[in-house]
Amino acid sequence: MKDDGAITKWVYTFGGGSAEGTAKMKNLLGGKGANLAEMAGLGLPVPPGFTITTGVCTYYYAHGRTYPEDLERQLKAALSGLEKIMDMQFGDADNPLLVSVRSGARASMPGMMDTILNLGLNDTTIHGLVRRSNDERFAWDSYRRFIQMYSNVVLNISQHNFELILQHLKDEKGYKLDTDLVANDWQLIVELYKKRVQEELGVPFPQEVTKQLWGAISAVFGSWMNQRAITYRRLNEIPESWGTAVNVQCMVFGNMGQESATGVCFSRDPATGENTFYGEYLANAQGEDVVAGIRTPQQITISGRNKQNSSLLSMEEMMPELYGKLYDIRSKLEGHYRDLQDMEFTIQQGRLWMLQTRVGKRTARAALKIAVDMAKEGLITREEAVQRVDPMTLDQLLHPTIDPQAQKSVIAHGLPASPGAASGQVVFSAEDAESWVKAGKKVILVRVETSPEDISGMHVSEGILTTRGGMTSHAAVVARGMGTPCVAGAGEIAVNYKAHIFLTKKNLMVKEGDIVTIDGSTGEVILGAVSMIQPKMTGDFGTLMEWADSLRTMKVRANAETPADAATARKFGAEGIGLCRTEHMFFEPGRIIAVREMILAKDEDGRRAALLKLLPFQRKDFIDLFTIMQGLPVTIRLLDPPLHEFLPHTDAEIVEVAKAAGLEPSIVRERNAHLRESNPMLGHRGCRLGITYPEIYEIQARAIFEGAITVTEKGGQPVIPEIMIPLVGTRKELELTKDIIVKTADAVCTAAGTTLQYQVGTMIELPRAALRADEIANGAEFFSFGTNDLTQTTLGMSRDDSAPFLEIYRTKNIYEKDPFATLDTDGVGELLRIASERGRQTRADLKLGICGEHGGDPDSIMFFQKAGLDYVSCSPFRVPIARLAAAQAALGVRDESQK
Repeated sequence: MKDDGAITKWVYTFGGGSAEGTAKMKNLLGGKGANLAEMAGLGLPVPPGFTITTGVCTYYYAHGRTYPEDLERQLKAALSGLEKIMDMQFGDADNPLLVSVRSGARASMPGMMDTILNLGLNDTTIHGLVRRSNDERFAWDSYRRFIQMYSNVVLNISQHNFELILQHLKDEKGYKLDTDLVANDWQLIVELYKKRVQEELGVPFPQEVTKQLWGAISAVFGSWMNQRAITYRRLNEIPESWGTAVNVQCMVFGNMGQESATGVCFSRDPATGENTFYGEYLANAQGEDVVAGIRTPQQITISGRNKQNSSLLSMEEMMPELYGKLYDIRSKLEGHYRDLQDMEFTIQQGRLWMLQTRVGKRTARAALKIAVDMAKEGLITREEAVQRVDPMTLDQLLHPTIDPQAQKSVIAHGLPASPGAASGQVVFSAEDAESWVKAGKKVILVRVETSPEDISGMHVSEGILTTRGGMTSHAAVVARGMGTPCVAGAGEIAVNYKAHIFLTKKNLMVKEGDIVTIDGSTGEVILGAVSMIQPKMTGDFGTLMEWADSLRTMKVRANAETPADAATARKFGAEGIGLCRTEHMFFEPGRIIAVREMILAKDEDGRRAALLKLLPFQRKDFIDLFTIMQGLPVTIRLLDPPLHEFLPHTDAEIVEVAKAAGLEPSIVRERNAHLRESNPMLGHRGCRLGITYPEIYEIQARAIFEGAITVTEKGGQPVIPEIMIPLVGTRKELELTKDIIVKTADAVCTAAGTTLQYQVGTMIELPRAALRADEIANGAEFFSFGTNDLTQTTLGMSRDDSAPFLEIYRTKNIYEKDPFATLDTDGVGELLRIASERGRQTRADLKLGICGEHGGDPDSIMFFQKAGLDYVSCSPFRVPIARLAAAQAALGVRDESQK
């Protein structure tokens, strides 16, 4: 960071055969700047430029949006270097140097921050560009693009102003396309654009090129804190403190005639992971034309063209020599970075330039295939393959797909931009998407094309449908990153935002609120909802999971209490049940009446009579679970919630329960009022129920033991039940409730003439239990951390009521993440560490697990690995996520220990 004069180095140059940075400097130079430097160092054709570091962004916001004192000198020196390499002068009337100004954070944020192209054009330099390009139309088109982009990004003048001007001229002259305009038309547009700037701001459009440059740099740094960037960072958990770099790079033009082009390509297919060169390009166009979906792009390869059934020639056919060079660069970059590469390129009058490479975003299915294939190809190790796949993206593989046998009414086709299928009600704006979802509806967001401002609505939608754009448009890239199904470029559909409808080419009208289904794997748009099926967890998924299982040290169990949940958990590789919540079984019809009879009973005899009605139900529940789990551990939590949760609340229900119990409705109302608590979460629940009404825990334990013996006697795998006492805060509470369980076990075994192994443990969900874990461990053979309640009791915060202010807490950096989704490692995590250490001081073989929601969160799993837990338990559909995250955690801890 320091040069020989001990002055901070704020600017790093690249190009002309050398670079001051490398790919390893991503934190300082941002992803784009680091990779541009790396490509330049590899000898690839990169337009020269320089990167202003993320440190300047940090300084900029820490010092009232001002710059370090030495930045101006360093920037002038870097700009002078560009002039020498390119043999041009910035602001020169005859041979002007033009530059682009782009953001470049260390984490890719496509489309979230601002970009300015063609900077350096003014009323003087435009004539130099005309002479140098020998293309008057191109030059004036470039100038109008610059005015429009700069005015919007830097001067905060809405794009709408300029779009109206352009459309008015096209209507006046009878033009349909922008390409119909000739040089004089663009020259007139430039004058009209400048006039509009004068009208909006009261000052002329800036002509001084240095002022233009500093305005653009400030706008890019400013865009780090625009709303769409803030939203994207929140959704993707990118820290605000990282900041962005700014890249200033010599312009190369893809719109200098038919020998020029611009495009985006991937070293492999980012949707499927197939090892085929993949991408799109446009002849005689600038980069924003591809990603903005303004024109329908052409495919890079012949095979890609054939897959799309496109009549447009591929680059492989149109420019075979340049295609060959691009293919070689593709191979070189993937081999160098050893990962999928997302590349941008421009061809200027027959010369290929590489504008960017970065690790490409991909679907979950593609991530699996690429990781497994690269490991099999020897490009990466199995350990690296396991670390390459984001565990949370596995959720995408669990989305339903359309049943091939289903009847469907296909009304339009587009491009299969992001795989998976989704049904929902049609909405036409991001704002409506958010409001409808908040009202409990599922929506499909339909847009002509999406923009970064739509990010919040895209995030909550089931699927996204656009009428413009290609496979690398904004909608496609963002949807793939989110794992949201997307059909892009459905040109057969005409959207009418004002009327809130869209029309198909057969004039079928689909209104806002109508249900449609999109298939992001085929590009089909289907009227109505369609039946779907779950994908099979085989192939690359199975291979990667095998590798992950061989690397992890923590076991992964599931939270399940129904046979369906248990079977799902086993299908996804669960190694036991870490939390069976017995109260969930009580709400089923046929049982709830008996539960309510028990609660309404006047004495112990009445309660026992009601509980005996529940016994066969509970026993069968446990027989089913033990049978499905085939000898794997099953941890059963005895009754936890307060009794009033089981009582009726409406008048009709009260009358029904009273009749079944042979009581007057008034008695039921009176019992309801008696059991109602001001703070039930800290009230008469958990082990407190077992101590005051021991017959409840006795009957539950009996059902467990009888069920275990039945399964074993029928030839099933031997069952070792783990019985868990909830909400223990003192040693005495555990001793009293454990005594009930031991006596019940002895009685059941004596009656059956057999013996049975079992374990008794407790949930650690109170701070006192964590602090006194050494005492509690005397009577517990295992601890299971109930991190949901432990978070509530430690933070003094209700999980059900904190949502309205938690987001404000996150934006103010009080909590970096929602503590109910990702463990608060400093507070709750410290208690967990204390309990683990103290518990094992008393009982060295104490088994430690976690059964809260955090058991399926990868960040939390890393903490649990470091804390020495034996297993995590999570919802059945999170089991694959936990398995992969546990493997990554084991590798992460191993790597840390080797440093």
